[in-house]
Amino acid sequence: MATPWVAGDGAGQFIAELVDRTPAGIAAAVSRQIRSGVLTAGARLPTVREVARELKVSPATVNQAWRALAAAGVIVARGRAGTFVGAQTTHGPVNSVGRYQRLHPPSSSAFRIDLSRGTPDPELLPDLGAALRDLTRDGASDLAADYLGEAVLPELAAKVRADWPFRAERIAVLDGALDAVDRLLTAHIRLGDAVAVEDPCFPPFLDLLAGLGARPIPVRMDESGVLPAELARAIAEHGATALILQPRAQNPTGVSLTARRVRELSDILLDAGTLVVEDDHSAGIAAAPLRSLGSRIPRRTVHIRSYSKSHGADLRLAVAGGAAELLDPVIERRMLGAGWTSRLLQRVLLSMLDDETAGHGVTTARAEYRRRSAELRRALTRRGVTVPRGDGINLWLPVADENAAMISLAAAGIKAAPGGPFVVGDHPPTDHLRITISPVTDHDLDWLATELAAATVAVPTYRRIRRAGL
Repeated sequence: MATPWVAGDGAGQFIAELVDRTPAGIAAAVSRQIRSGVLTAGARLPTVREVARELKVSPATVNQAWRALAAAGVIVARGRAGTFVGAQTTHGPVNSVGRYQRLHPPSSSAFRIDLSRGTPDPELLPDLGAALRDLTRDGASDLAADYLGEAVLPELAAKVRADWPFRAERIAVLDGALDAVDRLLTAHIRLGDAVAVEDPCFPPFLDLLAGLGARPIPVRMDESGVLPAELARAIAEHGATALILQPRAQNPTGVSLTARRVRELSDILLDAGTLVVEDDHSAGIAAAPLRSLGSRIPRRTVHIRSYSKSHGADLRLAVAGGAAELLDPVIERRMLGAGWTSRLLQRVLLSMLDDETAGHGVTTARAEYRRRSAELRRALTRRGVTVPRGDGINLWLPVADENAAMISLAAAGIKAAPGGPFVVGDHPPTDHLRITISPVTDHDLDWLATELAAATVAVPTYRRIRRAGL
């Protein structure tokens, strides 16, 4: 039978060393005890009231910490028998309804236009036909029969290295950018670790961190990217072991890093030992130049380049490049499962990257997305709504009330993405919606801008009644 965790049996030292007595701080401290082996699977935890009394905090504070640990699968409540360290101490289950599911709920409603998806216009993707014909002509059967070939086609590796933002010791091809982020976090992040994330942030990143039992530390942004002072705080106060960022066309804001901001952030990270995971999800269609922290801290940066928005989501291809010590654990673990990303698909991508027609198509798409974004912003400006200039296929639209704005748009036949799932910190200064501009046509522009402008000032019914004095 496991020894109960009680004061005088390791708890006294734990309590004395605990500086951060917030719910997050208590949960992180307990998870560190589990990870270090001080608390083993099956160990009984003290009651909420006992911990609250020892820490001199309210029972509600401890209860919130316990709920966070339980949500991550770290501890298990067994009614009157007590609360125990769970058997799964490395990875907890993801919440049944994650942020990404909240962002894209199933809907049976018929919308006139869907601006919620965050995906490219299919009409602007390069034609796969020529690449598939090349694949057949070049004898793809040799690739299909090989279990022991190179995981990355040498020709593709050479192609991507030619314009990689820094000298990458190792190159890996994975099944899309999110797969790459997932595998990197799984390899390097442990239960209770603090991970700095942009605020607002791409919701799947937060779901992945929740599944690992890691703590997202929100780092606010401005028009140049992550704020240096916020990153410094995340490292100094929370010991952030990793930073996840999108260097350009940030989803949802469209913000891109400036050269000055890269220098400022790199200076903070030089001696921190923090892993930097860069998701260049809009490579190819982003107008902003690529700026990578890897240009200054290459030993601690893994850069991920996705081809989903530029060449096709169903290719499921992204390239990750960085130091061997960062990528080798991912590559080695993958060999026990999927092994490699289809070399047939790699060959298709390589053919498209070498094809002038496909290259021209990507260039055309980039210019068209920029034009659509500019036209919609100008149309909104004429209606009194100012939206900061961004890059890529999304606009971050400020609204008076998120729910009221969503209802207003739905009534007009417009589906938008709610801003809530993107927000990491508490009490954002304003509500937002994410608007994807890829489906917008010139024909829809005036009507759409009028409805979006109306949605920005929509308020709930109860607030309208209060304003009317009823």
